[in-house]
Amino acid sequence: MAIYKPFMHILAIETSADDTATAVVTLAPDGRGTIAGQARYTQAAEHAKYGGIVPELASRAHQVHLKALAESTMAAAGLSFQHIHAIATTTGPGLTTALAMGASFGKTLALALDKPFLATNHMEGHALSPLLAPDGLLATAFLTQHQPYLLLLVTGGHTQLLQVNAVGSYRLLGTTHDDAAGECFDKVGALLNLSHPAGPNLATLATTGNPQAVPLPLPKTANDLDFSFSGLKTAARQAVGSGHYTAADVAASLEATIATVLANKLALALHHTGLKQAVVAGGVAANNTIRAALAKVCQQQGVTFTATPLELCTDNAAMIAYAAGLRLQHGLPDGGGLSAPLHPRWPLEGA
Repeated sequence: MAIYKPFMHILAIETSADDTATAVVTLAPDGRGTIAGQARYTQAAEHAKYGGIVPELASRAHQVHLKALAESTMAAAGLSFQHIHAIATTTGPGLTTALAMGASFGKTLALALDKPFLATNHMEGHALSPLLAPDGLLATAFLTQHQPYLLLLVTGGHTQLLQVNAVGSYRLLGTTHDDAAGECFDKVGALLNLSHPAGPNLATLATTGNPQAVPLPLPKTANDLDFSFSGLKTAARQAVGSGHYTAADVAASLEATIATVLANKLALALHHTGLKQAVVAGGVAANNTIRAALAKVCQQQGVTFTATPLELCTDNAAMIAYAAGLRLQHGLPDGGGLSAPLHPRWPLEGA
C-alpha cells in the first residue's frame, strides 16, 4: 500500500543483530529526512563474555526492550502513534531469530494501528544513510539533481563497492570473496584477546601502536574492484604468533593496511565509473583512519566525499526509517507488507 503525504513520519524497528533500536524519521516532500526521535539498547556487554553474538540472547533482549524503546522514541519525537504514516522493520539480512523479533513487533503494531508495514533491507538503510548528513550536500545532489554516487559499504559482514543510481537502483561493482573488512578486524581483535566488540576495541588499541611495525600484504583479486581479507587475517595471525610484535603494533599495522586497501579500491572505482561523489557507510565507516584515507583519495581526484554521520554508522533504526520512507515516496514495493518473509541473506542489488 503506497501513501503520499506532504510530510511523512516513519517509525522503524531494527533488530538484525545484537542492537535493539527504534526511530522516527520525518521525510519532507523533496526526500530530505530529519530524525525526530530515536532510542537504542546496546547488548555488547551481554555478549562480551562469549566473545561474540549469541543469537538466542540477542533475540530475548529484543523482545524485552522493544516496547519501551518504541514508546521512548515516540515521546522524544513528540508524536502519538496515530501520527505515524507507516511502520518499517528490518527483515534482512541478519540473524533469523533476531529479525523475527523485530518483524513480529512491527507487524503487530502495524495491524493494531492500521498502518502500512514496510519490510526493509538493512543494507539499503546503510546505503542511503549518508543522505542524512547534516550539510545536506549529498541529499541535494542525489535527490534533487539526480546525481548517482559511488558507495563503499563496509560492515561487519559486507565489504562492497556499489553505484547508487537512484532509490532502489544499485549496481554491484565489487564485493569480498571471503572475510569482510569488519570480520578481519573482529577476528584479529579476538586473537589479541580484545573483548567483544573486538573491531572497535582494536581501533582504540591501534592509536598507541606503530602502523609501519608489522609487514602485512596488500591482498590481490582477479577483479580489481573485489576484496579479499582472508590472507591478511592469516598474516596478522602469524605476526601475533611470532611474538615479535606488540599487540598495539599489530592493531595499528592491520588498521593501516585495511585503510590502504579500501582507499586503493575506491580510487580504482572512481576511475572506472567517472563518478564525482563518493560515500562510505556501514559500521567500519566509523573508523577514523579509514575515513581519513578515503577522504585523501577523493581530495586527490577532485571528488566530493561524504562519510555517514558517526551515530548512523553502526546498526540503527533511523537509517531503516529513512530508506523505507524514500521507497514509499518513490512508489517502490513494500517488501511484501504483512506477508513479508525474513531474508537472512538479502543482496542490496536485489532489494
